[in-house]
Amino acid sequence: MESPPSILTVNELLASLAAMGGFVAGSVVMLAIRRQANTEAHVTTARPAETLPPGVASVLAVLPSSAVVLDREDRVLRASSAARAFGLVRGDSLMAAELLALARKVRRDGEIRESEIETAGREFGQETTTFAVRVAPLGAHGQVLVLAEDQTERQRVEAVRRDFVANVSHELKTPVGALSLLAETVQGAADEPDAVKRFAGRMQHEASRLTYLVQDLITLSRIQGGEPIPAPGPVRIDEAVHDAIDRCNTKASAKDITLAAGGAEDLVAWGDDELLVTALRNLIDNAIAYSPEHTRVVVSARVTRGSIEVSVSDQGIGIPESAQERIFERFFRVDPARSRATGGTGLGLAIVKHVAVAHGGEVSVWSKEGSGSTFTLRLPAFEDGQAVDASSTTNPLEAAK
Repeated sequence: MESPPSILTVNELLASLAAMGGFVAGSVVMLAIRRQANTEAHVTTARPAETLPPGVASVLAVLPSSAVVLDREDRVLRASSAARAFGLVRGDSLMAAELLALARKVRRDGEIRESEIETAGREFGQETTTFAVRVAPLGAHGQVLVLAEDQTERQRVEAVRRDFVANVSHELKTPVGALSLLAETVQGAADEPDAVKRFAGRMQHEASRLTYLVQDLITLSRIQGGEPIPAPGPVRIDEAVHDAIDRCNTKASAKDITLAAGGAEDLVAWGDDELLVTALRNLIDNAIAYSPEHTRVVVSARVTRGSIEVSVSDQGIGIPESAQERIFERFFRVDPARSRATGGTGLGLAIVKHVAVAHGGEVSVWSKEGSGSTFTLRLPAFEDGQAVDASSTTNPLEAAK
């Protein structure tokens, strides 16, 4: 009768072992679950320092400024392509020390800061770039947002504007001051007819100079404003050249300079008649002013690659190679004393350049000191009722017609 208890004991043993196995398995599962939970909690805690808050990346992608996000260790989490192109960011490092110092201050006290910095060009001889920067805290995990906007072009334009205003003021002041002095002199010489006549002639000269300057300023302002030419159309080059020569004949005769026209005939360009005559007149005036007496100025035209080229060649003093890149700037003079002595306004070649651009063309110069200069105005041709340009099937003026 002892065998039943033995069987019971075995059953109980098996049950105990099963219970113990279930406990162990449950413990293992619980440990695994707890470990997974701890890992997720760790990741959740670390994530804000390594990733951007929701939506920030989308906003940064559409910002026009260079954008950089730094983590609490000053590592770059996100940088726009502009920031890398300007050299502000390399790899995961912010390269501008001044910006880095500003970011640390913002992280320390949480205050938004604005400043202006300059960065050197990445290549030797490259100009510095000026940025207007704004640095702000981003979230509560030590991240910092840096926005940098390139101000180099704006500052260049502002410098050009200041120089232009200063130059205009100076150029206006000279004839106005001369007129004032001459008027006082004439008043004091009222009893001397010869002196009055001489001073009156000087007054007419200064008044003409003032008139030309004001007219050139008006023309330049209208052209460089980017306004489309009101009524572009076919312009006969022969007629434009002869008209420009007629307007310069008096000045050329005073120096015994011969003005001649040549080249291809019956060419038709596309543009504004009066503006093209003005550009050609300025080129011829410039050639006369810088040519010695008893020489020739030749105006010639030809067709090349679907465009019309009108060249003005002189036998003058030539232009130094170092100055040839700047001669189309407003008020730039190779020889200021000589230019003022000839009555030039310093705007003629700038007007030529803007007329060329307004017509979808260009102006270039060849010159050698002591051998004269040749200025070439390249214009779109007019064929079969439409403009033709060598570099494009559609001329900028065609849309303005």
